[in-house]
Amino acid sequence: MWNMLLLALAGAGVIGGCLVPNRWLPPRMPNDKLLHFASFALLSALALRIAEGRWQAACWLLALFALGWLVECLQMLVPDRGFSWRDLAANAAGIAFVAVCAQLYAVLA
Repeated sequence: MWNMLLLALAGAGVIGGCLVPNRWLPPRMPNDKLLHFASFALLSALALRIAEGRWQAACWLLALFALGWLVECLQMLVPDRGFSWRDLAANAAGIAFVAVCAQLYAVLA
């Protein structure tokens, strides 16, 4: 239950951060792509803690990718924001990084 709550809160934070106008963000933000990578890596790690087995893990990771795509689409409705294939790629890279790390951990543990 706590893992699900933590994932929901982290997800809400990521979605909220992605859907505010640029002018609301601090002027000296870290690298945008690094933030996308780290955010979706964190969400993926939390989701894998919830998943029971490979099938659920795959479903969670695919759902997170779909969420990233949806957020990018919704950014087209936000002033000063827009869809970015590079952001989507950074999201996917964060998800893939955690998936590979989880697989390596399972093999080596």
